[in-house]
Amino acid sequence: MLEKLKPDIMVNTLREVPLEILKKNKITGIILDLDNTLTDWNCVNISKDVCEWIVTLKNQGFKICIVSNNGVERIEASLKNLDVPYVPNALKPGKRAFLKAMKLLGTTSYSTAIIGDQLFTDILGGKRLRLTTILVKPRSKKEFIGTQLVRKIEKVILSRF
Repeated sequence: MLEKLKPDIMVNTLREVPLEILKKNKITGIILDLDNTLTDWNCVNISKDVCEWIVTLKNQGFKICIVSNNGVERIEASLKNLDVPYVPNALKPGKRAFLKAMKLLGTTSYSTAIIGDQLFTDILGGKRLRLTTILVKPRSKKEFIGTQLVRKIEKVILSRF
């Protein structure tokens, strides 16, 4: 059971995502989570360093798409001026939003990675479709109360990897 939650790669920050390894593994599309991956929780501002990182991804030939459980307004407020497609109301870890993102990207399970901060949404959702999964540490400790509770379970599981 725990293997279904084990990320392929774990990093502290987005800058640590090994882009060269992704290229060697023929990853061309990257699905990104929004809250606590690209932005602080419930914040619409994407920091300058994250915006620059997104530009780096694009310049290196990666196609990117945001998949978020947030609604359209929240996502659009965050992504202004970034020209990045998105899938709102994703209901992660359900497969549908990930499949829609891959269709937008023109990628397959084998050429797509998911980067997110949560085991039970981002990583499990990616594993269900055999995507390359990358767990990044949350940007902020401020989170929805339900997520705070799930983090306690995640901490136990991560200690076993």
